[in-house]
Amino acid sequence: MEKAPEKGVSPQSTSSTPSEHVGDTYEVINDVETHGEMKRVLSKRMIHVISLGSQIGSGLFIATGKALRDGGPGSLVLGYGMVMTLVWASLQTLSEMTIAFPVSGNFIDYADRFVDPALAFGAGFAEWLGWTAVVASEATFFSVIINYWAQGKVHEAVWYTIFLLFCGGLFLLSTKWFGWFEYAASLLKIIALIIFIIVAFAMVLGAGPTGEKHTGETWRDYPVFINGFRGFGNSALFGIWAMGDQVFTGIMAGEAKSPRYSMAHATKLVPIRVFSTFMLSIVFISLLIPQDDKRLFGGSGVAASPFVIALNDAGIKGLPDFLNVVMMIGIASIAVESIYISSRIMRSMALQGLIPKFIANVDREGRPRWALAFTVLVAVVLTYINLTAGGIEVFTWLVSITSSSFFLVCFVLCITSFRFRAALKAQNDPLWTEAYAYQTWFWPIPVVWLFAGSTVLLVSCFYVGLYPIGVEKASVYYFFQYMIGVVTVVSFTIGYKILYRTKMRDPKTADLQTGRRTLGGEELAMLNDYYNRTALQRFYTYIQLW
Repeated sequence: MEKAPEKGVSPQSTSSTPSEHVGDTYEVINDVETHGEMKRVLSKRMIHVISLGSQIGSGLFIATGKALRDGGPGSLVLGYGMVMTLVWASLQTLSEMTIAFPVSGNFIDYADRFVDPALAFGAGFAEWLGWTAVVASEATFFSVIINYWAQGKVHEAVWYTIFLLFCGGLFLLSTKWFGWFEYAASLLKIIALIIFIIVAFAMVLGAGPTGEKHTGETWRDYPVFINGFRGFGNSALFGIWAMGDQVFTGIMAGEAKSPRYSMAHATKLVPIRVFSTFMLSIVFISLLIPQDDKRLFGGSGVAASPFVIALNDAGIKGLPDFLNVVMMIGIASIAVESIYISSRIMRSMALQGLIPKFIANVDREGRPRWALAFTVLVAVVLTYINLTAGGIEVFTWLVSITSSSFFLVCFVLCITSFRFRAALKAQNDPLWTEAYAYQTWFWPIPVVWLFAGSTVLLVSCFYVGLYPIGVEKASVYYFFQYMIGVVTVVSFTIGYKILYRTKMRDPKTADLQTGRRTLGGEELAMLNDYYNRTALQRFYTYIQLW
């Protein structure tokens, strides 16, 4: 007996008419003929460098100051440090599915085909909402940074408008321009961060005109932990907002020329980059700046950046201005990434029938024009909302939306990974025997740790919402300020489940063929050449920036 149709459609196609999930059968539409073709224009080198520099932005340059002020150096290091381990776990969890099925929508497609269309809708909505909110928060920081020179003489709306015009205007060009901008911005951010780490090390030893040495007084003479679990939870939520969502790498792999090479490289490279550059920067910040410095985030102007505070306190001329320029470019880069990710997420949801299908349309340049238009529109609205209330107040709402969206997506990745493995086992699929098949290291340890860490973040969000830092009494307003993302995403997911009466996928009949990438002769030759190199030659490809 045929079951009632369910919502959803795959990102690839075998039939000429829009179709739905019928029972456990995964039917699809013709992506290229019906909606246009996404172009694989992002080279291995682009993705390599972008994965190195991606997410180096305001979450590191500025928000670390607020985490230090509210939680102390101990909470800052532990909170961000925990999220760094989740970066490794999420990339490991995502990599084997992405390399096997390198579709642009990535984990949304996997949640649909292996778990439930309602979960795919909820995950897609969470990711889209989280990254769209990032655009607005980055616009806020752009205005703060540029006022280092403008001194508040120009209305914030002007800076918001310039910022949005640049970020949106970049997508009027082909996707390769996005790739080259992100490549150049990532190079600049990497170089600037390395310079800061070197200079910070020298400052700890007393370099600079002031000659002041730092012997751990910020840890010894000040409270290491402030506000208890709230301080740690607040730092961890800033950490997930700054660097925790790694789906960006998987989505780029859907438009990569060699997903097998690019994703496998990023799976190793990104965690190493995060542990080295991020942790070193955070440790130096905690050594150079006391947690009660009034210039930390919440003060006036760009002095809220702990990086700039450290350089100014050492009396080093020129570097603060250079860092401000890098921060402006870095913030624009994060906003552009956010628009890119959100538009691809929305397009994938349309291809799967989770939202109206016309949103999946792609133009001749490979741009999802409707998805871009809707994403930019919502980002503009969220950005200008900043003008209606205090910057810190709106910023807290935006960070809460993004943080909760990101750790909810981590839960989805965990569930999907177990169901993906169940489908392979139930169908006795030979995926792991194919040439250069990629498996998650030590599965299921990364998946279990990702689930556990995401649970800590959920508890942190709930607890900080009940007892916000600096607030005497619990209130409904502050609770929803922190839990708005969780409440919205869970409500939309449950509502979708009830409305369309979607059913769980059966591992025995889950689709393990649509969108599956079999390596061609040219790619096999490239991979053979790569793995025939010496270990030192392969190591060089991880640090090569051009």
